[in-house]
Amino acid sequence: MTKVLQWQPTRDDLRSRAVAHLRGPEPPARGTLAAFGVLYELASSPSTAPDALALLHELQVHQVEVDLQDEELRRSRIELESLLNRQVKLFECAPMGYLTVDDNAVLRELNPAGAGLLGYERDSLRGSSLESYLTPEGVTALRAMLRRVTAGVPAEFADLFLRPAQDGKTRCVHASACLDPAGEGFLIGLMAGTGSKATPNA
Repeated sequence: MTKVLQWQPTRDDLRSRAVAHLRGPEPPARGTLAAFGVLYELASSPSTAPDALALLHELQVHQVEVDLQDEELRRSRIELESLLNRQVKLFECAPMGYLTVDDNAVLRELNPAGAGLLGYERDSLRGSSLESYLTPEGVTALRAMLRRVTAGVPAEFADLFLRPAQDGKTRCVHASACLDPAGEGFLIGLMAGTGSKATPNA
């Protein structure tokens, strides 16, 4: 199950935590905060000490707010990177083929299973047209499926026949398509079919 991102603190929440942190038994005394201790000692004039201390306290609170916000951003980045890695692994290791194509059926992304079903190396497939790997019958079926998706059908299915392999037979793949949820074009899923037929000139 995909992990839900944790709620991000608001500025008021960060401020309340910063104030509580400064009121704790051991306020932080590193970096910029250490300099505030020196400034507190310099605020010795009775006429200006209250205002100086109030201002310095406000600066301390602001500094701790920044530190806490930085900590939250680091935590969020680690969490987002973990989620991204998880999604990449799901795409790369899926047992069925996944590929994305633009409106002209040009291949943009595909996983190893998808490349295997088409019968070529993945790098050689990117940027080429999916239609170039299909029989005329397969091209017709693909275009009809994508037209239905464009017309608003949530998901469509079709059997696509690939161009003949070395054995002279076309291979069938079961395809499903929907609009690409991450961008423009279409997301297509492929599974190996059981159908095959010999070409007339085989």
